[in-house]
Amino acid sequence: MKKSVSLLSFFLGVSVFVLFSSHFAVAGVVTCSGIVPMRYRNDNISITDFGGVGDGMTLNTKAFREAIYRIQHLSRSGGTLLYIPPGVYLTGSFNLTSHMTLYLAKGAVIKATQDFSNWPLIAPLPSYGRGRERPGGRYMSFIHGDGLHDVVITGENGTIDGQGDVWWEMWRQRTLQFTRPNLVEIVNSRSIIISNVIFKNSPFWNIHPVYCSNVVIQFVTILAPPDSPNTDGIDPDSSTNVCIEDSFISTGDDLVAVKSGWDEYGIAYGRPSSGITIRRVTGSSPFAGIAVGSETSGGVENVLAENINLYDMGVGIHVKTNIGRGGFIRNITISDVYMENVRKGIKIAGDVGDHPDDKFNPNALPVVKGITLKGVWGEKVQQPGSIQGLKDSPFTGICLSNINLHGVPGPRSTPWKCSDVSGAALEVSPWPCSELTTTHQAAACSDHI
Repeated sequence: MKKSVSLLSFFLGVSVFVLFSSHFAVAGVVTCSGIVPMRYRNDNISITDFGGVGDGMTLNTKAFREAIYRIQHLSRSGGTLLYIPPGVYLTGSFNLTSHMTLYLAKGAVIKATQDFSNWPLIAPLPSYGRGRERPGGRYMSFIHGDGLHDVVITGENGTIDGQGDVWWEMWRQRTLQFTRPNLVEIVNSRSIIISNVIFKNSPFWNIHPVYCSNVVIQFVTILAPPDSPNTDGIDPDSSTNVCIEDSFISTGDDLVAVKSGWDEYGIAYGRPSSGITIRRVTGSSPFAGIAVGSETSGGVENVLAENINLYDMGVGIHVKTNIGRGGFIRNITISDVYMENVRKGIKIAGDVGDHPDDKFNPNALPVVKGITLKGVWGEKVQQPGSIQGLKDSPFTGICLSNINLHGVPGPRSTPWKCSDVSGAALEVSPWPCSELTTTHQAAACSDHI
């Protein structure tokens, strides 16, 4: 716990510094800054101009919606910044608009109401065909955007608080009628920046860019209890050119999970995730640190994750899919990872995740090839890894190099497990399965490892 607190303090300090230096760069450190430049807004308004009260009790839904209506309908050259001063602003969900910055001052908290009448229902995403948890529609995310361009959510490490405990309890009691809301969901949008904000206690997934392009998420802190269900940190979904960096995530589910649709609905929608970069992320979770899947029916390709630090994890690196998913997972590179106190270091599996309904095609087999893992160091890792493909669609081009996953003393330490896989391994300890050491795929892997 002391280690997590000190790491969190470090990230908060760094993010405040970076906020006031838009041209910040360190020699040798690659950043996302060129993908979407931070915008200067000529027009500035405050939530208090619209009756906003930061006493933690007054409901501010009307104030937020009126402020954003003003930005949308009285557009100013260069866009408008909506300033949230210090205080706790209780509100229902609200929609963002294009050419705006939502700016949270130090000490500002935007807190979600737990009155469900303030949570509208919206249609399911077409690549999912239904709510992720329940059939039919789903609750709109707390902060939502659809069809937007040039949107920034930033500040001085102010907080967006989803007050998710009531939602988690409904999930545990099996009383949910519709899928829980995400904390932030941006749909069909481009040129999005999310930075220098703390996200906490999301009802469901925290940050979900879906059908988006040119998205930068950096210097964010995402927090939820380890037993909070399905509180993924950041889930880029059927999106392209997404960069996630310099962030601290401690949640109840995967820290970062790249997705692209669910079974027959994702196959029909056919929009892959590609060009995803994840770097300098630190965190902990009972589930996975860096994940691909399990919803990958539109395809996932060209993913780079590097300089990752993981503590107290269920799985360090997890690539996951299933029969009926279809799609592809290819050209995935994960490097320079440190993990400590982890149940399983590396897992690549073809039997993970459920199905939306019984209409999925059992002959829709995913194609998994070209996965490179290198420079991975682990301490107190109970099982180094498992790579288990599908009999009728073996995983190929699995390339491992310079991997050291030190086990725990005693009987809890178990060996690698592999099946229906081919590839190569170089300088891997403990030594992996024979499928990765005596295969014709070694030549194909040589350029990567």
